[in-house]
Amino acid sequence: MTRPQSNARLAVTIAAACSVAISAVITGIPAYSQDRAHRDVVQHELDALVRDAGFPGALATSRDARGRSRDYTAGVGDLETGARVPLDGQVRIGSNSKTFVAVALLQLVDEGEVDLDAPVESYLPGLVHGDGVDGSLITVREVLQHTSGVPNYTAVMNLDFFATRHHYVEPRELLDLALTQPGTPPGSAWSYSNTNYVIAGLIVQKVTGRPLAEVVTDRVIEPLHLRDTYVPDRGEEELRERHPLGYHASEPGGDLRDITVLDPSWAWAAGDIVSTPSDLDAFFVALLGGELLPPELLAEMQTTVETAPELHGMRYGLALFSTPLSCGGVAWGHGGSIPGYETGGGVGPDGRSVTVAVTALPAATADPEAAWERINEAVDAVLCA
Repeated sequence: MTRPQSNARLAVTIAAACSVAISAVITGIPAYSQDRAHRDVVQHELDALVRDAGFPGALATSRDARGRSRDYTAGVGDLETGARVPLDGQVRIGSNSKTFVAVALLQLVDEGEVDLDAPVESYLPGLVHGDGVDGSLITVREVLQHTSGVPNYTAVMNLDFFATRHHYVEPRELLDLALTQPGTPPGSAWSYSNTNYVIAGLIVQKVTGRPLAEVVTDRVIEPLHLRDTYVPDRGEEELRERHPLGYHASEPGGDLRDITVLDPSWAWAAGDIVSTPSDLDAFFVALLGGELLPPELLAEMQTTVETAPELHGMRYGLALFSTPLSCGGVAWGHGGSIPGYETGGGVGPDGRSVTVAVTALPAATADPEAAWERINEAVDAVLCA
């Protein structure tokens, strides 16, 4: 929500603008040239994601430290027709959805309805129990932090997405599927599990007495005026507004097939939201700018633990990753994967931000690891330009 600037804030804004202008004069580089150079970096990185990594299409929104944003595209939005990627088109944002859910849950913490360090058993009695899993020993914090030890339901899910794309599942079924596997002791280690956010979503519903989609919409999406962001309705499979098609392959480097239309119920609170690069970018900027949570709870989100060695220094808080930047400091964001789309991005220490989306998972490309790394490199290049 936009608020009138105070005189003090206005003075800071004017001073910052003057500082940029003075810096441009001192270096001998006009401000407009610096802006053009930044735009060239973003476009170069998107072009490389298509040309080198093999993604059909790419789109991005980048915002400078003064809050000015610009949208970009590369590649094609439809492999059959060759149609362009729509500027700021809608995409499925996968696990970025977790941050939306975490914000809604932390607002309930702020209101005294949920205790971060209370056991999940307090809110979901008898529900989170299985081999090595005991809801009375797992805290809400550990669920949001991926240190609960609850196994990941996607590890045993049918991953033939073309065969199951129209299947609807209930959230409780996802939890039941997860609990067919043994858990590990809570608090012992970080382990990314989509089941944690199914549990978080169920807690939100139990505490509020309302559907998760309604709570996230009322508490996060509408207050920020994210007009192109929504939680799909029950059974909703198509994207509502203009969008690039999303593609998937049954094996790395295989034939890319359109998988845009699917039922995302299997992702639910862990990854079913639809958004655009500009909306998703605005969400993370607002969150990290203190517009959604009080300082003490934002600080809780940014209190991180070690993750896995293969994540190269990334740390995890409460639905936020911190990613080291080559130019120093860290970027805050999340990232998301769902068949057809991969999204990444972050907000840098100087306030600059970028959100990048590509129209296939890295797992569908010839070199999945290199493709995933290329997305991270693109984000780093933009934030460090």
